[in-house]
This record gives sequence, C-alpha cells and structure tokens, in this order.
Amino acid sequence: MDAKLLSLLVCPVTKGPLVYKREQQELISRSARLAYPIRDGIPIMLENEARPISAEEAARPDPPVNALGNAL
Repeated sequence: MDAKLLSLLVCPVTKGPLVYKREQQELISRSARLAYPIRDGIPIMLENEARPISAEEAARPDPPVNALGNAL
C-alpha cells in the first residue's frame, strides 16, 4: 500500500486514523472497530464491506515498521 495514500485515508465512519495490517490486507479503524479490506491493492472504504473486530483486536499494538511502512 502506498504510504502517501495511506496518510490521506481516514475511517469513513469516525473520520479517525487507520492502521495498515499488511499480512491481512486490511485497514483497521480502532475507534469504529472495523477492518476495511484491501482488494487488488485498492482499499474498499465502505462500511458494509468492513469486518467488525473485537475490542481485543482493536487494542493490539502495531508491529514495528521501517520508513517504507514495511514490517521489520
């Protein structure tokens, strides 16, 4: 996922920040507790396409990343 695009995207429900989960190919909105899918490199930012996530999943810390946004 392009870092510049990611910096521009917000949750369509809460307008809050999103966390990119590379392995799951999802953008996580912790405040809305939703996971938006990324299909063929395109974020699907529709609430009805998002997967609900538990409070525990929303609270998980982010893995460390390098300057390119890749997991270390």
